[in-house]
Amino acid sequence: MNWQAVNAIYRFEMSRTMRTLWQSIVSPVISTSLYFVVFGAAIGSRITEIEGVSYGAFIVPGLIMLTLLTQSVMNASFGIYFPRFTGTIYELLSAPISFLEIVLGYVGAAATKSILLGLLILATAALFVPIEIAHPFWMLAFLVLTAVTFSLLGFIIGIWADGFEKLQIVPLLIITPLTFLGGSFYSTSILPPFWRTVTLFDPVVYLVSGFRWSFYEIADVHVGISVGMTILFLVLCLAAIWWIFKTGYRLKS
Repeated sequence: MNWQAVNAIYRFEMSRTMRTLWQSIVSPVISTSLYFVVFGAAIGSRITEIEGVSYGAFIVPGLIMLTLLTQSVMNASFGIYFPRFTGTIYELLSAPISFLEIVLGYVGAAATKSILLGLLILATAALFVPIEIAHPFWMLAFLVLTAVTFSLLGFIIGIWADGFEKLQIVPLLIITPLTFLGGSFYSTSILPPFWRTVTLFDPVVYLVSGFRWSFYEIADVHVGISVGMTILFLVLCLAAIWWIFKTGYRLKS
């Protein structure tokens, strides 16, 4: 394993974040805080608590997950797309490093940024409502697993996209709606039986449910299923990336 190459890619991507601090860190934190204020004030005045947890505290895991998913995908997709756009990807492919080292560098940086962002939002939310974390280990585990998994997805999207417009399609038109429909701001248990069954086909439900369980020990699906679904998605993303580098899909053309 060429750790020097991994470190070079990782440090380059992290330095880009420092150069765009307002866009990469400050803006998502402010946007999420506005979500919290609006939903907490507007809906929280009508719904005092859900399953014994105040509504303001209940939506915190969902808000963190919303930001984590979108930012992981956007950071990783832009990170690998820009070298393709400028043509520097060929220098990377001709260097004596493996595809695993390339993925570790780009995905590691994107996941690190998303995890830091998630922790910042958690700290910000703690200023508004009292937050209890029943299982800190599992909270961090879900945070890391989700960030890595969706950074891998973002890496795939960055290779698939042939324009800047396509980089926005999946985060804005697919992931964000799925997150809103995945129980971020409500419990799926309050839905009618038909729609509760439909939500089980939304993969974000398992992520939000498991993450919320680590806070308050309440979940819409069993935590074991949440972990299993997350790992399954991670494995599928790894398999897709392996195929991309094996075939040279959109890398050598």
